[in-house]
Amino acid sequence: MADINTANIGFEKQIWDAACILRGNMDASEYKSVVLGLIFLKYISDKFDERFKELKDEGEGFEEDLDEYLSRGVFFVPEDARWNVIATDAHNATVGETIDNAMLEIEKSNKRLKGILPKSFARPELDKRRLGDVVDLFTNITMIEHGSTKDVLGRTYEYCLSKFAEQEGKLAGEFYTPASVVRTLVEVLRPFDGRVYDPCCGSGGMFVQSAKFIENHSGNINNISIYGQDSNATTWKMCTMNLAIRGIEADLGKFNADTFFDDCHPTLKADYILANPPFNLSDWGQDKLRDDKRWKYGLPPSGNANFAWMQHMIHHLAPNGKIGMVLANGSLSSQSGGEGEIRKNIVQADLVEGIIAMPPQLFYTTQIPVSLWFLNRNKTQKGKTLFIDARKMGTMVSRRLREFTDADITKIADTFLSFDSGTLTDEKGFCASVATSEIEKHAFILTPGRYVGIEDQEDDGEPFEEKMVRLTGELSTLFAKSHELEAEIRKQLGGIGFEL
Repeated sequence: MADINTANIGFEKQIWDAACILRGNMDASEYKSVVLGLIFLKYISDKFDERFKELKDEGEGFEEDLDEYLSRGVFFVPEDARWNVIATDAHNATVGETIDNAMLEIEKSNKRLKGILPKSFARPELDKRRLGDVVDLFTNITMIEHGSTKDVLGRTYEYCLSKFAEQEGKLAGEFYTPASVVRTLVEVLRPFDGRVYDPCCGSGGMFVQSAKFIENHSGNINNISIYGQDSNATTWKMCTMNLAIRGIEADLGKFNADTFFDDCHPTLKADYILANPPFNLSDWGQDKLRDDKRWKYGLPPSGNANFAWMQHMIHHLAPNGKIGMVLANGSLSSQSGGEGEIRKNIVQADLVEGIIAMPPQLFYTTQIPVSLWFLNRNKTQKGKTLFIDARKMGTMVSRRLREFTDADITKIADTFLSFDSGTLTDEKGFCASVATSEIEKHAFILTPGRYVGIEDQEDDGEPFEEKMVRLTGELSTLFAKSHELEAEIRKQLGGIGFEL
């Protein structure tokens, strides 16, 4: 299968470039709602029109029958919300009101979207001429014709999210985890059936990739139940839209809420938990939660929520449940605030199945080095932990961004499968299966480099004495050249009246 990453996207960029006409007279958060709202409207209208034409051609008169759409997983779009109505009004002053009304009509006919869709297109600050131009551009693009997958809007939506992440920097980490990172978590955990949970779900990437995994392996999406929550109101709405456009049912709570203080799923015991919690979150409310039952392995420090998130997830884990989560690398070795003791207790409870050290530049939003943690309440390999050093993996798709390829992700997932089956052969510099007794010798520090070692260097066949003669000769030549350059610089400076 060919690798798919942001380096070979075409159609998605076309949508983004069209929407960028609106940039300039609004801030990023408003721009995001407008762009993603229009993508949502256009796509569900295209899908509706496709089904409408099929029903019209059948000649049975069922083209306005709600059930004929729902049975095919297609949104039924009310007449006043269809794109042709918006397109007709594109260059009238009322275009914003027409779009707002379309959003309201869709919410009325889809209860799970009530109060979710953006409805601020009529506000005076939004340039209606530019808005009309974008509507025109969207009108000339039929989204469902691009690509054979059923997730064209999803790809477009994800691409635009990534572009917003790139623009917004650090704050974007609240809603977006790069797709290749999420896919790595999903391919290792393999969530075929059961309850899938993300306590800080952002825009819903963990759920989307879980659904894709099931589809790609000929499974049934109805075999999983999805649970999540997020504290940010805008992000929570974004997640609801992201899942709705893919027809994914989820329980995200009745509203956005703080996971530590207002757990939307207090009795949930999940089979799979996937999460990318905020890195090194401080002031998370430890002083008000000191006696919380979730801190079974130790009270997390007030200045860092890493092990609060981890223990919250362990608390919600079913007897055979698994966790895949992203954490800053400090969690692997920190001894401050009792974190070393908490980590020790979690390792000794035989919960840590694997740790992956990740390469730099995977995230738009931070240069903080990260690792992937995999926890399991019922490990096949008792008393052992798999360590993978993936810091050299991935491909640069721009000057600032690295992505894992399909081959990278497959190699990591296969390594976990080999470990699980007891057939893994340690590979110096890449992976190692390590007993808990050995981890104890390292004071329960979980940095993969300590355990996998350094890969053997190939012998180039050049005898040491000959190599040293060659290298010192090259160094001597470089020294001579540097002296020539120094003399030339002094000469040029002297020529303009400056002496060194």
